Amino acid sequence: MKWIAALTIAVIVFAGCKTSNEVDRTAPAVPQGVRALSLDNAVQLDWYPSQDLDLDGYRVWMSRSLTGRYTQVATVHTNQFVDHGVVNGTTYYYAVSSFDLAGNESELSTEAVSATPRPEGLGVQIDDVVLFPNLSGYDFSTETVGPYNDGYTDVYFQHSSAANTNMLLVPLDTDIQDMGYTGTLDDITIAPTAGWSPTGSAEAIIGHTYVVWTHDDHYAKMRLTEVSSTQVRFDWAYQPAASNTQLKVNRPPREGRDGSPAATAVR
Repeated sequence: MKWIAALTIAVIVFAGCKTSNEVDRTAPAVPQGVRALSLDNAVQLDWYPSQDLDLDGYRVWMSRSLTGRYTQVATVHTNQFVDHGVVNGTTYYYAVSSFDLAGNESELSTEAVSATPRPEGLGVQIDDVVLFPNLSGYDFSTETVGPYNDGYTDVYFQHSSAANTNMLLVPLDTDIQDMGYTGTLDDITIAPTAGWSPTGSAEAIIGHTYVVWTHDDHYAKMRLTEVSSTQVRFDWAYQPAASNTQLKVNRPPREGRDGSPAATAVR
């Protein structure tokens, strides 16, 4: 009986040693919920954190086309990455993989994630069109303050003493929409599909973000940080890539606010 007990113990010890020496060949789960946010000459990526206990980190991959070859651009150990190696107006496509302590790597994330970096600015001031007509308008494409009636002006400011209201106005061939209060400018990431102001105007309210669709088919947004009867201040972002489906609305040729075809402005 003693030799049977000894044999049993040896089998158990052998089995235990075999289990501890097994090689881990199981890759961690594919990252989920990958999201890209367009910034000024940068793209911010984040995704859901992995629940794998042996996770070591993530690899970020980038391509210039959705179906093109993806190249690794970073290795990170948190579920966020900011890519500063990009330029405004160019669209970039991203994917993320995860890897564990044993060196196993997952497949690339399957979401079609892209972003087009765009310029932005802080604290721009435009004045009341009645008091300072030459300083009441703003052109997003050139980042300049100018006259309200200049051909390049995208939006301008006016205070109405009679109605005691402050208004943002756009030219006939441009659209504007009040997106409501936002905590930051980045809270609005995509242009709306409906709800453009039929009058080409919106009440100027501090803390509100406004979407502007320019005459030449670009998307811009502005968040008001100061409002008075004489001036407004705002932070802004503008997409230099025309017809960018991520940042503007795909619509048929625009019409005038009365339903007739609108003339294209000549600058």
